Amino acid sequence: MNKKQRITLIRILASAALLLVFLLLRPGQPLAFFLYLIPYLIIGYDVLIKAFRGIIHGQVMDENFLMAVATVGAFVLALTRTGDYLEAVAVMLFYQIGELFQSIAVGRSRRSIASLMDIRPDEAFIERDGAFVSVDPDEVEIGTVISIRPGEKIPIDGIITEGRSAIDTAALTGESVPRDVHEGDAVLSGSINLSGLLHVRTTHEFGESTASKILDLVENASSSKAPSENFIAKFAQVYTPIVCISALLLAFAPPLINRLIGLPAGYSKWIYRALTFLVISCPCALVISIPLTFFAGLGGASRAGILIKGSNYVETLSKVRTVVMDKTGTLTRGVFEVTDVLNARCPREDLLEITALAESASTHPISQSIQRANCRKTDLSRVSDIQEISGHGVTATVDGKAVAAGNDRLMSRLGIPTQTCTKAGTIVHTAIENQYTGSILISDQLKETSAQAISELKQSGISRVIMLTGDTKEAAESVASQLSISDIRSELLPQDKVSCVESFLKEKPAGSTLAFVGDGINDAPVLSRADVGIAMGALGSDAAIEAADVVIMDDNPVKIAKAVRIAQKCMRIVYENIIFAIGVKICCLLLSAVGLGNMWLAVFADVGVMVLAVLNAIRALMVKNC
Repeated sequence: MNKKQRITLIRILASAALLLVFLLLRPGQPLAFFLYLIPYLIIGYDVLIKAFRGIIHGQVMDENFLMAVATVGAFVLALTRTGDYLEAVAVMLFYQIGELFQSIAVGRSRRSIASLMDIRPDEAFIERDGAFVSVDPDEVEIGTVISIRPGEKIPIDGIITEGRSAIDTAALTGESVPRDVHEGDAVLSGSINLSGLLHVRTTHEFGESTASKILDLVENASSSKAPSENFIAKFAQVYTPIVCISALLLAFAPPLINRLIGLPAGYSKWIYRALTFLVISCPCALVISIPLTFFAGLGGASRAGILIKGSNYVETLSKVRTVVMDKTGTLTRGVFEVTDVLNARCPREDLLEITALAESASTHPISQSIQRANCRKTDLSRVSDIQEISGHGVTATVDGKAVAAGNDRLMSRLGIPTQTCTKAGTIVHTAIENQYTGSILISDQLKETSAQAISELKQSGISRVIMLTGDTKEAAESVASQLSISDIRSELLPQDKVSCVESFLKEKPAGSTLAFVGDGINDAPVLSRADVGIAMGALGSDAAIEAADVVIMDDNPVKIAKAVRIAQKCMRIVYENIIFAIGVKICCLLLSAVGLGNMWLAVFADVGVMVLAVLNAIRALMVKNC
């Protein structure tokens, strides 16, 4: 509880204690007026000041104005008619209790997000002359070797140059199991080094590292409002003037009509009803609970290792019924290995060497796997004129001979006949001097949780799951059969994926949305085109952070379904609060208008409904079982 909340609590306790004392003493008039005025001002002075400032600045129609008018009016009525000041003080007291409760609930949500702020260290250590020297992480340049001792946070993304350790990535991914790392492994800022001393060569500047990107995303998430939030804001702007006018009519129209027909006007009775009407009509429950629900949902998702860029994407994600998934890096590990050499017209080692040389300039995972499989030392002086043809392969000159390495499309483009292969996997054909020389079979392994992810997506209400891949039809069908995916598109170029998503968007059910899930690097155009772009395990990738609307902070595809369920739960809570708050207020307004309600009913309709709505809203933080 912060200082402001503690002061509010003291005011509540002091006001309640005085109110209880005066109830026991039962002072007579006019002393009662001055005595009850003390607890009223103790608990309500700030509301009166805010209402007065709102009037001065032209922002009249808010809950402070409604509460001030209702309670001051109740005081005046008590002075002139009933002599019972309890209702006026009690309404303000319970209003402040509700405000305190709401403040504590928002604070809890903010702390869940603020806990992420601890992932960005304030210092980095460089080893100089056998000692660790602390420097500002902003001053560390790319390529600098920093030292991370056991128990310290990794300040900047980099590659381990020396040392072995286990690192805790829970703050980034939500996973509590430490990950073993050693020389050559990439590490992300915000992780905690648990055991051994690590030397890391930085690959990013501090401001561009993973921890900084995560914090920027979280801090800016609330700026993108969902349609439901905008609706509530607009609703409150229209609703408040309407209820104020209605209260005025309720206060003065019936007495005037009574006088016209010769009956007693009964001004005090109708003014009391109007004041009760005003208290009931306060839209606090909606104005507070709806944004709080989205805020809590974003915080809960971030703690689970799912970054959602804004509450507008929460609402869009909740309506997803079609999920389009890229195969490589999403459903499979994206770590390719050479598993066979087929139809070779030369020794196996020679074919691997020539193909590896041709692919030496490529960073594609398939090219990297061929280079790893080549057991001979790569002499780049033997290679020239390398050209990479997107979605096809590469051409190069190796030892003075023209070499082409790629898929069936490349061979067809060059007019080189190949031999068919029925084995599942990715086939890289190699041709030397326009003569087919052999093929290399490369396989990618499924992630352990991919089948579970597809099953959970279907259980979450996803009616259509589609897999896209640039691999051969055989490789795509092999993966799809293991995952029970019946809708696949294979042998796609990067631009073909965009066309596929365009067609799927036209076919999706009315009122639903489409999500595309990719690795966030090569799939940036498709991530941008989908209703919701979800980047898988792509932290550290600028393309993922920029193009995706949702970032899954590890490689676990099960979290795709979890993200959908979190969004669905969040929207369920939003609709529950809207229906509950509006329903109760309408009933209580009608009771008040016909004289069947009093200030105690008004307290429940305003403060009680707000407390219940806020309690319901903070359920969005609880995503463990989603």
